[in-house]
Amino acid sequence: MDTDFNSAVLFPGLVVIGGFSFLFYFLKFSWKVWWGVRVYVLSEYWKTDLRKYGQWAVVTGATAGIGRAYANELAKRGLDILLVSRSEEKLHTVAMEIERLYGRKTCVIQADFTEGHAIYPAIAEGLHNLDIGILVNNVGMNYAGELRYFLDIANPEQRITEVINCNILSVTQMTRLVLPHMVEKGKGLIINVSSEAASQPQPMLTLYCATKIFVTYFSRCLNSEYSSQGVTVQCVAPCLVSTNMTRNLTVTNFMKSAPDYAREALNTVGHSSHTSGCLSHALQHIALTIFFPGWLRLSSFCVRQMEKISHRKLQKTTGTLH
Repeated sequence: MDTDFNSAVLFPGLVVIGGFSFLFYFLKFSWKVWWGVRVYVLSEYWKTDLRKYGQWAVVTGATAGIGRAYANELAKRGLDILLVSRSEEKLHTVAMEIERLYGRKTCVIQADFTEGHAIYPAIAEGLHNLDIGILVNNVGMNYAGELRYFLDIANPEQRITEVINCNILSVTQMTRLVLPHMVEKGKGLIINVSSEAASQPQPMLTLYCATKIFVTYFSRCLNSEYSSQGVTVQCVAPCLVSTNMTRNLTVTNFMKSAPDYAREALNTVGHSSHTSGCLSHALQHIALTIFFPGWLRLSSFCVRQMEKISHRKLQKTTGTLH
């Protein structure tokens, strides 16, 4: 009798719990799908007018790759461009290209971000009196061209400092320079370029992924602090993009060209403060999270496989593999 009574009470209870669980996960999944569609599909037609932030956009690492693509795309959308990079010759080349193609004003500041804090007074002087609405902290570097153990990088003492100066110090110091003006006028956009490598710890890219997770956390925290004051801080975390850093690999549906990536990533402004930049990279992020999780990346088996891949690439580069 007691057993029948317990079953009569327990079964409907389990049905209710199961129903609520199903509804919760269904709504959660539906919301994520809708969010993805809005950020990566509808944003193509529902774009934020970037001119509302101010007249000038500042782009670091602006002479090649994603930085150059951002500079061109921002000029195409009606902003004047201040280019900051290491090579003065390349800076003037990109500046003339922007003026010729889009009829926008340009300024250039020559600066080597690997040199540390000494460069920022000159940059601050170059930014003075400009209505800066957008900052793109794009400049970044890896400490080796291939997968490497931390102690196997060439000239590690100098290289470690250069990578930290370029990937971390540049983001914080450039933000420090432009943020007060943005807060004062109650609007502004800072775009910090992180990396998919920051989504999980990645052995043999140790310093690179560690510096990029700094960019991610810095961006998300800063956006939380200043969004109420009209300043948006967006973190962009691309997968592979065909640039000099990736040795200009062939463009495919998964390997974006820099101009296509910058165009799609800028479309997500106003829709997401943390983005993969484009639909194909968002799908790759999901796949990597499921099939290549952190515990697998950190396993000794995975490290051995990456070591073998690195060794084969090195042999091909040096011509010793037959």
